[in-house]
Amino acid sequence: MRGEEPPDQPPAPRRERKKLQTRDALIHAALDLFAAKGYEHTAIREITDAVDISERTFFRYFANKEDLALSFVQDGAAALLDALVARPPGEEPLTALREAFRESLREITAQRSAYSRDPAYLSVLRLIESTPALLAAHLRYFHDDDALVRALAEREGVDPDADPRPRILATLFAGLVSLASRDWEVGGAHDADAMLAAFDAYADRLDPALFGHWT
Repeated sequence: MRGEEPPDQPPAPRRERKKLQTRDALIHAALDLFAAKGYEHTAIREITDAVDISERTFFRYFANKEDLALSFVQDGAAALLDALVARPPGEEPLTALREAFRESLREITAQRSAYSRDPAYLSVLRLIESTPALLAAHLRYFHDDDALVRALAEREGVDPDADPRPRILATLFAGLVSLASRDWEVGGAHDADAMLAAFDAYADRLDPALFGHWT
């Protein structure tokens, strides 16, 4: 009816939900095809046909197949960085990083479960581990991205180019996540709580006893 005020609810949340649903649909379709045909033998056209969208639309969400396959890793890294920046400044670096990981994993899990079915984290991890090109890209992503190093250095007020500790901690953290992911993959439960428990089992070993003699 003309002259009516626009509705109070803005349309943006619906658009965001639709975008996330389309993105998740592409990820799920791609994972199904990767499992059936193999990563290297799956074409982008087959992924878009499965979701009934154009290839042009695909490239609004992902730069290429590799970008899609590693999207879970990229989303997790971005959420981790945001959570770390928001941690209280008085926390020690390792504590802040552990708590940021806990918050970010729960946040990204809650976001995905609100708009789509299970995001198939286990399938993503298996895909990366079993595909040499993706495993290499995954390792490059962690080693070439200095955002986490810079965030840790800024929290402690040190120069990351002169002080190696931020990079050492970031590398150590990536190793802990890798170890936890391995245990989580073969474990019985595959939810966020199980992943955090696996991570804590390793992180809890980081005490003075680790750096002295072991016998």
